[in-house]
Amino acid sequence: MANQVVQCPSCDAKNRVPTSAPGSPRCAKCHKDLPWLVEAGDSDFEQAASTKRLVLVDLWAPWCGPCVMVAPILEKLSQEFSGSLKVVKVNVDESPRIAQKYNARSIPMLLFMRDGELVDTVIGAQPEHVLRSQIEAQLA
Repeated sequence: MANQVVQCPSCDAKNRVPTSAPGSPRCAKCHKDLPWLVEAGDSDFEQAASTKRLVLVDLWAPWCGPCVMVAPILEKLSQEFSGSLKVVKVNVDESPRIAQKYNARSIPMLLFMRDGELVDTVIGAQPEHVLRSQIEAQLA
């Protein structure tokens, strides 16, 4: 499982963030919560989705225009909800077992998970305010 580099929104320090870990990633410099946006695939998805945080799984593909439109929204929301949301991006072309497990027939497909269990599904590109409201509802 590879670490991914995330820039701290508070102090701009670059930090390595693991795909899975107990607890929450924090900035090594200022100790604030970091956005937790990682990529996972068939081999490490279960570990990536298994956390106490709310997990938003983005089933996407690089050739999918709506998927590309949703990506910066998810990045922004991962920063806005640092400390309470983890975004896991899964490329369905490279991870057919995950796509099949969740019956991904249309993408983007967003899965809300808690403790590794599916709690809600959103199909299709949604505007930022809709996704924010759904995240807030799941966190409430």
